[in-house]
Amino acid sequence: MKKVILHKGKDKAAWQLHPWVFSGAISSLSDKIEDGEVVSVFNIAQEFIAYGIFHNNSRVAVRLLEWHPDREINEQWWRSRIQNAWRQRQHLLVEGVTNTVRLVFAEADFIPGLIVDKYGEYIAIQVHAAGTEMVKTVIIDELNLLLKPKGIYERSDLKSREYEGLPDTNGLLFGELPPEFVDVVENGIHYKVNIIDGQKSGFYCDQRENRLLTAQYTHGKKVLDCFSYSGGFSLNSLQQGAAEVTSVDSSALALETLERNIIANGYDKDKQTSILADVNKQLRTFIDQERKFDVIVLDPPKYAPSRSSLEKASRAYKDLNRRGMMLLESGGLLATFSCSGAMDLDTFKQVIAWAALDAGKEIQFIRQFHQPEDHPVRASFPEGEYLKGLLVRIL
Repeated sequence: MKKVILHKGKDKAAWQLHPWVFSGAISSLSDKIEDGEVVSVFNIAQEFIAYGIFHNNSRVAVRLLEWHPDREINEQWWRSRIQNAWRQRQHLLVEGVTNTVRLVFAEADFIPGLIVDKYGEYIAIQVHAAGTEMVKTVIIDELNLLLKPKGIYERSDLKSREYEGLPDTNGLLFGELPPEFVDVVENGIHYKVNIIDGQKSGFYCDQRENRLLTAQYTHGKKVLDCFSYSGGFSLNSLQQGAAEVTSVDSSALALETLERNIIANGYDKDKQTSILADVNKQLRTFIDQERKFDVIVLDPPKYAPSRSSLEKASRAYKDLNRRGMMLLESGGLLATFSCSGAMDLDTFKQVIAWAALDAGKEIQFIRQFHQPEDHPVRASFPEGEYLKGLLVRIL
């Protein structure tokens, strides 16, 4: 097996089980290495550290897989990782309650760059890394053996694939093509999921617990759900007896899906209003109209894809939350989220505090939100902790 030798002093993270070796940490290679080839990684003293997958042009030059020298990286190794991930999540699936879950969460499950989501009887996958792309057929076969889905569909249309030298690829990998809308259930609420054309892989199951927690505060309340997508927070609020729900999103397909979901659950359509608009513009309109709400949900897309964009993103988060707070009276609640891995919870709290000052509001943080257990955070890979949120009370 070809070797990768790390510079002196650049091996600390690898010894501490961090799964990424950056190109600048590499001192030398034992031979020419092809993209996706399994290599052994050593420190400058020729001590074995780990096995990993090499890539010549990616900033992450080696994605580490295994730190035990006697465990060979072969087909069975990959199958065992899929089996372990499935075993750890089976208890989350309860017939009639929840049949959608994230089955594999990339580095957190020791499978770099692989996302696998189960939507009822269908599976959607995304592959970010060249090395994982090379064993995709093994992964698909193991998913078939374990779950026996009706179909497996790939949604690998990601910017990160470009850095790995991989083209975008969408299409059926196994079985039946998913219908336009797949029926799934989460927390007893039915959803129509568009795997082929929806955002990401079709649905955001990372907010499963947070939707339920937030909805507990909405009975009899006027709720504003911003960046509503297919209505996760809206539907949970209606389920909990919200007096009225206003859902704002810039995607017509998302709002069409939301309205299908309302019908599928038999909710009162007169209690919900969909607005197709840019959220920030719509919030300014509500402020001009002197509208007020009791509970507001702000669940925007990723504003900070990297640390270099954090300052700009912080301003965007502050402005968004300032506008939201201006629509809440004393006692009102703001459930606000960030899915930017570059922004940690303490920084997010500070940004929300600044937003409150600019809005002329005094606030309390009364609950913290996190990603659920099917999106685990590996102790040696804190970068996997991306979703955070706060429930904020206006005083």
